Amino acid sequence: MKSFALTVTLLVAACATKPVPGPQDVFFTNLSALCGKAFEGRLVTSDAADADMRARTLRMHVRDCSPTQVRIPFSVGEDRSRTWIVTRTRQGLRLKHDHRHVDGTPDLRTDYGGDSQAEGTSIRQAFPADADSKALFIAQGIPQSAANIWALDLIPNQAFAYELRRPGRAFRAEFDLTRPLPAD
Repeated sequence: MKSFALTVTLLVAACATKPVPGPQDVFFTNLSALCGKAFEGRLVTSDAADADMRARTLRMHVRDCSPTQVRIPFSVGEDRSRTWIVTRTRQGLRLKHDHRHVDGTPDLRTDYGGDSQAEGTSIRQAFPADADSKALFIAQGIPQSAANIWALDLIPNQAFAYELRRPGRAFRAEFDLTRPLPAD
């Protein structure tokens, strides 16, 4: 009887292997590994709507990290009004945008974004606009933004990119992870 119990115990232990992390888990872990670091970037798309931004310094600072959320302030020159927020959810990952005025109050166009609709890959996650964002865009008179799909690319120790796409609109900023900046 002891050998039967030992055999069952060994079989159960062999079956109880640690699950392999999915692409979203790997992506979030790699993003979290950047916590406390800042990076300079550049606009790589040529949409006319971004002409002013193209002439400014772009900077991201990965900070305020927890096991479920990473906040990434994104500055354009001296404008520090934007923060990307990546959150783990039961279904995957969520990307939201926090826009603030100089005094810290929320902008009318804030808290928009979406949830990942597929697992994506360990280096790319996409976020179509969610229902709340679509309603916000329509209420703000920019219904074309309801078709927004944002994406984040992260190649560890090489590059990070933030992207926005919709019909007639393309925005992509890329950041060099090989050259961290002094944190502010």
